[in-house]
Formats: sequence, C-alpha cells, structure tokens
Amino acid sequence: MSQKDAGLPVSGTQDAPSPIVVAVDGSAEAERAVCWAADDAFRRGLPLRIVHVVERGPYDIPRFSTPEWPGSLVASGRKVLTVAERAARERRPSVEVTIELVEGTTVRVLRDQAAGAAEIVLGSRGLGGFTGALMGSVSTYVATHTHGPVVVVRPGGEESRGEIVAGVDDSPESEPALAYAFEQAVLRGAVLRAVHAWQLPVHAFAPEISYDMDEIRQAQHRVVSQRLGAWRERFPEVTVVEDVQSAHPVDALTDASARADLVVVGSRGMSSVGAALLGSVSRGVLHHAHCPVAVVRS
Repeated sequence: MSQKDAGLPVSGTQDAPSPIVVAVDGSAEAERAVCWAADDAFRRGLPLRIVHVVERGPYDIPRFSTPEWPGSLVASGRKVLTVAERAARERRPSVEVTIELVEGTTVRVLRDQAAGAAEIVLGSRGLGGFTGALMGSVSTYVATHTHGPVVVVRPGGEESRGEIVAGVDDSPESEPALAYAFEQAVLRGAVLRAVHAWQLPVHAFAPEISYDMDEIRQAQHRVVSQRLGAWRERFPEVTVVEDVQSAHPVDALTDASARADLVVVGSRGMSSVGAALLGSVSRGVLHHAHCPVAVVRS
C-alpha cells in the first residue's frame, strides 16, 4: 500500500515527490540501510536517492574542481553506488532509483540532503565510517541534529514482527514522532506500542516526603491517553497498546525494540517526572535498540 493509497500526506508536489535518501559507504550496514529504504520507498510510493559522500581527509587541500577529483576516490565511490543501486532495484524493482556522488563533509551533506527529503536513512556503522569517521558517530550526529525523520538501521528487525514502538512523553516535541509512528503503523498494518517510561525525582526517596504511587501512576496513564487521543481519532484503523511503566526510558524502549520492526522517538522532549531530556534518550536508544530506530525532529 502506498502512502497516497493509505490517505496519508505525500511530501513534495504531485509531479516531484520528495525522495527517501539513503547514505552508503560500501559496508554491510549500508547495504542493510539500502534494503530498508527501498522497502519504505515502496510502501510510501516515493523515489529513492542513494548518496555516497567523497570526504577529504582533514589535511587535504581542495585544489580540484568537481570534475578533477582524485580518481581513486571517485572510482571507489561510483563502485559503491553501482552496487547499492543494483541491490535497491533487485529488492524493489518498481521503485524509482537515482544515485548521487557528492563531495563534502558527510554530516553536512546529509543535513543538506534532508532539507528536500522525506527522510534520511543510514546504517549504524560503516567501514570505519565515510572515509575516516566512525559511522556510529555520524549516524548519531545526523539523527540528533537533522530536521525531519532520520532512520538508523541497526541489526535486527529483518523479519516482520508487526509492531511499531513509539516513545511518548508530555512535550509538544513528541508530536512529529507520533505522526511518523502512526503513518508507519498504517502502511505496515502493524500494532503501535506507545511506551511511556517515568521515574520518580531523586528527592522522592527522602523519608520525610510521602508520595501516593497510585496517583502518580494514574497521572502517567493520563499523559499517554491525552497525547494519543487526537492520533487515535485520525488513525482509527491502528491498534494502539499503551505501555506505561516505571523505568528509565532507554531501558523501556530498548526492551520493547526486541519485539518491534521499528522504534520511533523524538529528538528532544522533557519528561514531567524525572526531567530527562529526550535528546539523551534518543542517543541511548540509537546505541542499544534491537531494530531500526527513527529519530524525528520537528
């Protein structure tokens, strides 16, 4: 089912829809990202753009214009793109695929690409990164500094489990992540598990302060119900499971990821109990999840 067929908004104009952009470097992780991106492009009825970044070392002097890049870097990059394009076409023959070789700093190139993309997809690690930088650091930086959805394809989740996990807190910044999670659930025909993890503030453990735990738990359930209310009305076909628990958000989301096809989190938010920045949560989930992770900034 395409995104249009599902009644969801399609990015870009009808004549030129925004592409899904996937970054490749020749690694097995990047190949996994290409397959994920091709599948998502197929589901959403969007074109796929495969990008390889030629990044100079820190001491290289940019003496060459674009047509005069050092031959070995260009030849290697073109080979990487050819292999990735073949994999995407074999995976989803009906998806429109283009390739692009770009010179620049990887994180900057991907951030620029995101401006006109439906989403950015990349692997969790590469062959020492894109010509030098660890892909792990690249993926973390891009995911937490780029506007719009960034999907980091971690090992796991290759077999469909029929569940999307979304991190929920009480901040407006979580809304774009919920929108993306519900859309993915519709397109995949999956259950949406809304995970809200809360912790008592440190001073709650002082013996002179008493807390009504039942009241706190009820308050946390209300947070989730209120945050999900409008989305349930908009997507009545999605089965939603409210998963509210007293735990660290990273632990709760990581545990849920073991049974999920995708975990979706916002890049920044504030938990009402514990005051933990969701930015740190998203980084923790990126490092520990058992399936692909989508980080969505508004």
